[in-house]
Amino acid sequence: METLELNGSSGTLIADNQPSTSKPFLEANTVAATLDEIRDKHLIPVFAKDNQPVISQSDFISLTSDVVQHFFQHETVLPPSIRISHPIKGRIPEAKDKPAHLLREEEKTIYYERMAFILEIPTISDTINGNPLSLTVGGIKAHNQDNLYARKGVEEHFKLFIGFQNRVCTNMCVWTDGTKETLRVRSIDELTEAIIDIISSYDAKRHLDRLSGFTEYSINEDQFAYLIGRARMYQHMPNQQKKNLPQLLFGDNQIGMVVKEYYNDSAFSREDDGSLNLWKLYNLFTGANKSSYIDGFLNRGLNAYGFVSGIREAMDSDGDNWFML
Repeated sequence: METLELNGSSGTLIADNQPSTSKPFLEANTVAATLDEIRDKHLIPVFAKDNQPVISQSDFISLTSDVVQHFFQHETVLPPSIRISHPIKGRIPEAKDKPAHLLREEEKTIYYERMAFILEIPTISDTINGNPLSLTVGGIKAHNQDNLYARKGVEEHFKLFIGFQNRVCTNMCVWTDGTKETLRVRSIDELTEAIIDIISSYDAKRHLDRLSGFTEYSINEDQFAYLIGRARMYQHMPNQQKKNLPQLLFGDNQIGMVVKEYYNDSAFSREDDGSLNLWKLYNLFTGANKSSYIDGFLNRGLNAYGFVSGIREAMDSDGDNWFML
């Protein structure tokens, strides 16, 4: 693995002619959106008791972009890639009695309950196992987590992350040291401080070293088959039995995608002898994670890293791992 420096002066530089929106980083139940669309065409929810607006999704994206551009002012920051889901539809009062099929566009209102975005910095990059990775900052906002029946000043919920995107497949590589899953703020100023804190405390070199370490460990076909069988069993086990086992947040459909791509993925499929290094296994899971809903995307991304790290630790110490043969 090549050396990475956060000023972009070394490492594998990637051409910046591909926007962040070239491929979706999240697919399930989402549609693509632009910042202009969210800012100019979507309503902003309010707190019911005083009619004060929440921190809008467009403000969240713009604020994060401003902080990123300040931190990485000598780097290329691509336009945000945005995914939205769960539309909340309405209409203006003048059209309240119209049949739905007769509504004109200007008579309709809409906002989306859930939103995720990423900002890619392609000039800060490195390569693992032949896969180019670029530094990426992102966030998630789901209005359903906020108490909109209260007054302005109650905590609003956000999720923040910084990590690397695999440009071969747009898989997001995140870990707990670069993530704030349960961020609660009451103002734009508090949100700004949280964004600054997560970027300034993130150790990119350490994260890359850990990801690169996955390439040094492999499982054979029998071990992979055992792991998949155990993963399917895990979904149906009583909660009491799960308590002492490594957590796995991926469901049957996603485990099925891992198996499918074990045979078919152009970048991460098995070797001729059926073996698979842990970097490929990790990317099979992060690839399956793109079928998650927005509100489960970050949790499953972190779980993919922790799950594969647990396998590596067991192999390193000859210890036990319930999912391994």
